[in-house]
Amino acid sequence: MNVMLASSIIITLALTGVLSRVFIPKLKSLKMGQPISEIGPRWHKTKEGTPTMGGLFFIVPIVLILVAASIIMPGEFDLPRLWITAVSSLLFGLIGVVDDAAKLKKRENEGLLPWQKFLLQLIVASAYVGIMAAKGYLSTVIVIPFFRVEVDFGFFFYIISVVLICGIVNSVNLTDGIDGLASSVTAVVTAVFAVMSVAVSNDTSALFSCAVFGGCLGFLIYNAYPAKIFMGDTGSLFLGGAVVGIAFIYGSPLLILVMGIVYVFETISVILQVSYYKLSHGKRLFKMAPFHHHLEKCGFSENKIVFIAIGVTFAFSLIAALLG
Repeated sequence: MNVMLASSIIITLALTGVLSRVFIPKLKSLKMGQPISEIGPRWHKTKEGTPTMGGLFFIVPIVLILVAASIIMPGEFDLPRLWITAVSSLLFGLIGVVDDAAKLKKRENEGLLPWQKFLLQLIVASAYVGIMAAKGYLSTVIVIPFFRVEVDFGFFFYIISVVLICGIVNSVNLTDGIDGLASSVTAVVTAVFAVMSVAVSNDTSALFSCAVFGGCLGFLIYNAYPAKIFMGDTGSLFLGGAVVGIAFIYGSPLLILVMGIVYVFETISVILQVSYYKLSHGKRLFKMAPFHHHLEKCGFSENKIVFIAIGVTFAFSLIAALLG
């Protein structure tokens, strides 16, 4: 099993790197460059034209590894649980593909309307929770991290689960705002999930975690600053679905709120910014939201922001692993 897990990391890393190297020039020739929002940091305009939809370069290897593992060692994994989660992640990625394609067609940084994107996410999240519940893979009892208290939420568990899934998917999407940020943070989260899964002999979540970890590492070869490729909503929505799905497979969905603290705070910063702006009649709490743009405005380099995010994510993930 350890050989399979190590192989999944190495193979997804290598395949992602190779696919990126081969197809980045092709995406450039097809003019599949990322439009940059006019309301974003002005220095981000230099990134305009960087190829997008690079999430496909790690999604394909991840799926191939899951297929190979399912065929080679079918008895080692809970295949229904694995593939329900994998398909859910792919459907979130498909929403991203539609959104990215619309952006490229319009040549602007807005594809699907927010309500359209959220409705599609809500449908996928609801279907995932419904199917998992119907298969008997979900318990309405939630373990509260750190307190180790079990609370039975009854029917409200399903509502909480759908909200959690949609929230994390959108939070990862918001985190994908500077070179290497979302892929680095997700690499740390999945690495720790992999270790935790191995420790409790949850081979299914360990496999998925290792595959996503390898994919993120491979993508960082070309996505780290200065990025030669962006993952787009294709990649960020897939990763959001994957990390929250891994938390469900692991059996403690609320852990993602701790381990993914960077994702969560990025969303909170947007909510605070909008709320403060409305309540104060035009004043801003942050120089720009999400929070990584505030740090940029304060003079932090993209690399420095990424390193801070990695450190914070690792610290909170370690706390979750030890005390969760």
